[in-house]
Amino acid sequence: MNAPDAPRRLREPAHQVSERAPAYWRMTSAIGAVFWLAFAIGAAVTAVLTPSGWWTWLIWLAVALMVLAPIPGVTFVPSVRFRIHRWEVTEIAVHVRHGWLTVVDEIVPLSRVQTVDSTQGPLMRHFGLRTVKVSTASSAGIVEISCLDDALALEVVAKLVAITAATPEDAT
Repeated sequence: MNAPDAPRRLREPAHQVSERAPAYWRMTSAIGAVFWLAFAIGAAVTAVLTPSGWWTWLIWLAVALMVLAPIPGVTFVPSVRFRIHRWEVTEIAVHVRHGWLTVVDEIVPLSRVQTVDSTQGPLMRHFGLRTVKVSTASSAGIVEISCLDDALALEVVAKLVAITAATPEDAT
């Protein structure tokens, strides 16, 4: 236990997201990559069929970017994201850490929680994942714990509802 005047340090949240999350993130990036590839094919056809001019090299540069840009999202970014994205629910707060280049810690005191939602799109349902959203009255908006196992996410929602219902303070 810390002494009253001892500085407190923010510790890393205890839990990682589901082990299926990197596969889900790869699949969403791959779906986006298909659209970028279609745009690249359209741009390449345009470059070939139009007369050459000063703009031709710009079109080929755009084609190269559209083909190469999705590669990190399909290959190594989901693994890095899995290592960084962490969460924890305690008796007093929800703590979520996310971000790759800029690491963000979001902490919501449970006395400030107004709503707790969970969402699951078709692709998340395929992977057995769910996202828990915790909102407060503040302008910071919603804190998301994304890519939890479906059953665990429902347990987290039930725990948050029970804790916030037992909190006597008003969240507004």
